Amino acid sequence: RLFECIRMLPDAGVCVFKFSITRDTECCRVATRSFLITLGCFSIIMRFSTQSEFEIFHRMLCSWHELRRPQSVFQQRTDDSSALQYFQFYGCLSQQQNMLQDYLRTATYQKAILLNDVDFRDKVVLDVGCGTGILSFFAVQAGAKKVYAVEGSSVAKYAEILVKSNNLSNKITVLSGKIEEVCCPEKVDVIISEPIGYMLLNERMLESYLHAKKWLKPKGMMFPTQSDIHLAPFTDEQLYMEHHARSHFWNQRCFYGVNLSGLHSSALDEFFKQPIVDTFDMQVLMARSVKYTINFLEAKEEDLHRLEIPFVFKLLQSGLIHGLAFWFDVAFVGSRMTVWLSTAPNEPLTHWYQVRCLLQTPLFAKMGQTLSGRVHLIANKRQSYDIHITAVVDQSGFKSGNSLDLKNPFFRASSSGLSLSSPRQSSTSTLVLLLPSHHSSTDPPVDAPTYPHL
Repeated sequence: RLFECIRMLPDAGVCVFKFSITRDTECCRVATRSFLITLGCFSIIMRFSTQSEFEIFHRMLCSWHELRRPQSVFQQRTDDSSALQYFQFYGCLSQQQNMLQDYLRTATYQKAILLNDVDFRDKVVLDVGCGTGILSFFAVQAGAKKVYAVEGSSVAKYAEILVKSNNLSNKITVLSGKIEEVCCPEKVDVIISEPIGYMLLNERMLESYLHAKKWLKPKGMMFPTQSDIHLAPFTDEQLYMEHHARSHFWNQRCFYGVNLSGLHSSALDEFFKQPIVDTFDMQVLMARSVKYTINFLEAKEEDLHRLEIPFVFKLLQSGLIHGLAFWFDVAFVGSRMTVWLSTAPNEPLTHWYQVRCLLQTPLFAKMGQTLSGRVHLIANKRQSYDIHITAVVDQSGFKSGNSLDLKNPFFRASSSGLSLSSPRQSSTSTLVLLLPSHHSSTDPPVDAPTYPHL
């Protein structure tokens, strides 16, 4: 209870009424200085003599309700500071523009929806993390009867503006809030979302996407439907030396009269904990990729809390193995056709690029030998993952590995016109100009991507 009792005292100081407030008590603010409280079959209005007295009471009541309110699934898995930063970032139209201008991303979503219009026609659709609502508009273009567009950041108000200005208020309803906390008015036939971060998993929005299945009808559909995470060993001496060179600053023995060299090893360790977000030529890959599939229709939220990806690579060339490269493909499995969105290095570039994780120590291996090991991905409350890699060249027994923080990647600059952006970008820097020249096709693949030349 908030109080043992609240005493209503007239000027004479005599108690004329007292009652208790519990978590089940119905109450609300009325006008500027009054509070309406319902107790059983009757209600009373409390009017405070001053605004300050009312505000004190109101804050006390609100804080008590916040303490008593059960935490949502999102709150349980997320630090408050991380959530605040995350929703502030995606509340900016500049970031929404960056994603909308990723042609491959936006066009593939529209293609997947419109080519499978039979799955949307006269159906009820839920758009999870709608942003400005672009996927909701695609669903309406495909004939959806009703779309509930859920958005947790302040960009929800911009989605509402676009819905009204496009005269679609009768078709699209914007629900402001997190999917874990809002109430959808009805069960839905299809869930659509763009819940993808770097290396697929960063930002942990996939769990929100899976959580939304509580509103999905039996045999309902999800767009996207599944994803494949690909990983392959790579050799890149320039990248490895470049990463080492970042720590040279801390080797200075007279920086304004101060010896910084005592921090060099710590700085080197910190830099090597950063996954590298960039793009690269397929020729640096030393083996065929291994893939790890997540079926969104079958997966549960807790399945994404800890992932283990074993690998065995048969090397197609000799040389130093500097780390593992990661990319992903997502599939939209519709009734008419399956459409794939690929972020592979031999496909047109997206704003997700690819991710590379360096080993602490490069491993030498010969063509025909095998590299085996595991990648452990452990979710953390900073809306990201800790990455742990162990690897061994089976024939020589040489081992290496690394532990990395996906929340804090290192962004290498690109001339592609796509912005490298993330809620964590402010803590990183750019270093090398990359010139991706292998992207020519603008039409996303409709069959599962393959990488035959590996």
